Amino acid sequence: MQNMVVIPMTDEQQIQQLLVAGDQQDKLFQLILDTYQERLYWHIRKMVGTHEDANDVFQNCMIKAYKGIAKFKGDSSLLTWLYRIASNESFTFLNKRNKRGTLSIDDEELGISNTVQAASYTDNSLAEVYLKEALETLPVKQKEVFIMRYYDELTYQAIEEILGTSVGGLKASYHHAVKKIEAYIRKQF
Repeated sequence: MQNMVVIPMTDEQQIQQLLVAGDQQDKLFQLILDTYQERLYWHIRKMVGTHEDANDVFQNCMIKAYKGIAKFKGDSSLLTWLYRIASNESFTFLNKRNKRGTLSIDDEELGISNTVQAASYTDNSLAEVYLKEALETLPVKQKEVFIMRYYDELTYQAIEEILGTSVGGLKASYHHAVKKIEAYIRKQF
């Protein structure tokens, strides 16, 4: 009898197996958290700006994912589905924050400035600080497309699945975002 070699499953393979089985939802969700938590957190953080806000949005995202995981049909990858939830929750948060409008322009600029200054101590890169400032000036859709393409290194096809926007539209948004960021950074030097 030949010895069988057992190849360990990746986290994504385990997740897929648990999705197909349809039971053990708590185990499945813990595996999803272990596998995707950091990536989703940083996606949200780049969208909303602060750690506190990102934590709140991330929690809402995970609640929606937990409640909806049984309805996940596999029409897209699980990561795409989670990104869509994270993006929608980020949009909802940003829209609520903008509608509240409780901060004055000076307070908002001070908040952005403090966030950027705090980031500069950890990133040690003036260019990165200017990039973060420039991102705050972009419209939400351009900011999200830029973050997904530049930071998350997603393909246009993956972003199309997440946002439901055509590849051509995404390329245009990314191009406009890059031009605005370049112009902002040039002004700083």
